[in-house]
Amino acid sequence: MTATARRGSAGLTDVRPGSPASVSQDGVGSAQLIHAVVGVGARPGVTAAEVLAAVDAVLPPGVRVTALATVDRRAAEPGVQAAADARGWRLVGLTVDRLAQVAVPTVSARVAAALGTPSVAEAAALAEGGELLVPKTVHGRVTVAVAAR
Repeated sequence: MTATARRGSAGLTDVRPGSPASVSQDGVGSAQLIHAVVGVGARPGVTAAEVLAAVDAVLPPGVRVTALATVDRRAAEPGVQAAADARGWRLVGLTVDRLAQVAVPTVSARVAAALGTPSVAEAAALAEGGELLVPKTVHGRVTVAVAAR
């Protein structure tokens, strides 16, 4: 694979997808990774491929996922577990009560009626603190949100 580089004011910047490290003119690399948690809401029976496609569709360049977080009943789903395993992400299952305590910018009356919390994806992403990078985004049977740590 060949690297594509763009010259910036600080030297060369590697612009390959998934390679956010910059290289200064003296050749010393300086990682500029943003560590993030991806919050996931999903329909029962969702597959790992569906979860990963949803994450890949919204994940900004330069973001390194450290965990996949969701409501505890979805963390028990084989597809969600397989998605986390496939990427080596920590899987965090949160109770409905914990998710309901997290302030989120987008609430869902449907989710609140069904689960007892007005948010799963955004609340799961923000449960351990941080800043929302990607608000809840629906991708098929999966809803994802991304929060920086």
